Amino acid sequence: MKEFFKVVTLQEALQMAGSFQPVGTETVPLTDATGRVLASDIVSDADLPGFRRSTMDGFAVQAASTFGASESSPALLEVIGSIDMGTEASISLGPGKAARILTGGMLPPGADAVEMVEHTEEIDSSTIEVTRTVAPEQHVVAADEDLAQGDRVVTSGCRLGAQEIGALAALGMGEVEVYKKPIVAILSSGDEVVPVESSLGPGQVRDVNSHSLSAMVEASGGEVHRLGIVRDDFDALLSVTREALTVADTVLVSGGSSVGSRDHTIGVASALPESNILIHGVAVRPGKPTILARIGDQAFWGLPGHVASAMVVFHILVRPFLECLSGEVVQGTERRRVPAKLSRNIASVHGRTDFVRVRLEERNHELWAIPILGKSGLIRTMIQADGLVEIDMNAEGLEQGEEVWVDLWQNQLHGK
Repeated sequence: MKEFFKVVTLQEALQMAGSFQPVGTETVPLTDATGRVLASDIVSDADLPGFRRSTMDGFAVQAASTFGASESSPALLEVIGSIDMGTEASISLGPGKAARILTGGMLPPGADAVEMVEHTEEIDSSTIEVTRTVAPEQHVVAADEDLAQGDRVVTSGCRLGAQEIGALAALGMGEVEVYKKPIVAILSSGDEVVPVESSLGPGQVRDVNSHSLSAMVEASGGEVHRLGIVRDDFDALLSVTREALTVADTVLVSGGSSVGSRDHTIGVASALPESNILIHGVAVRPGKPTILARIGDQAFWGLPGHVASAMVVFHILVRPFLECLSGEVVQGTERRRVPAKLSRNIASVHGRTDFVRVRLEERNHELWAIPILGKSGLIRTMIQADGLVEIDMNAEGLEQGEEVWVDLWQNQLHGK
């Protein structure tokens, strides 16, 4: 009988998964860069905004000309012109002078502040009363206040969001170098698995895993290459896996990783050229029968066939693996966690890390984590869950009322 389950801890599994190098880089238009991972630091080549600009509609002034102004004793200023948007001012301000200006307008020479229009009263077309003092640089953005030349604006390994895209646009970057999306070939194995559009016969199940895992790959920044369903046959699985390795950075097989004479996943992984089995069992529940092999420079994952197990293993292991493969330096785990109180006791066993599916509920302005009980083959438990609570492998469980961290599903970041 084959030796099985040289079980590693979760931390050991994460270290092994993180040992793979990021994929290559490519240059893409800025319009296609959202969600991609930056491949090199971006340094500002100029000051931004590049000129002193107003943050208010009002009047450009010398601040000293408004000192002491109040509603009972307003300052009188002469209006000598207006500042057109998008142009350099053609006038210069001296003491006692003002110029009309809009938000974003360029301050004229001599001006060092902007008086809000709400604090002025027009006496005639060339005279205003100012009823409030402004300080030097008040309501003004300095030429290098947003970005200064030489500033590192975005760091390599950052996943580009709206704010980073905006900064690159401000710097005039129409394209940007990013890491390529990891290509993940996904296939389901099992004689009982049939396409989703099929009517179910006795003992058959629809191919849930390849669809749920594909969605998770795409949410993690990867590109999916679907290879369908492979029957429980060593040669068939080996042939499809070889094909997958010609088009993908990573192969993801669901099913066929547990004990049984018809489970060929580990055999296929071992039979591939330049194969090195890194993981053959992880001390977690659900998801113990997880496989990771290095095939040359590529990765081969064998995930459990039960849908909840497969999705949990993806969330705790494959997702951070893909983030590393994407070049992301700081993965998003901490950004996805929220604190909550546990609604009931949960028992655990020493020697394994348990991941409990929970839903979140607000009670009296406090967030509570409600465990969702159910076997690992039930998709219902995944629909109801907002995230996972981790129980350390050295703990005997968690107690009711204890504060826990809930690791949110990716869809919870945008609302379920």
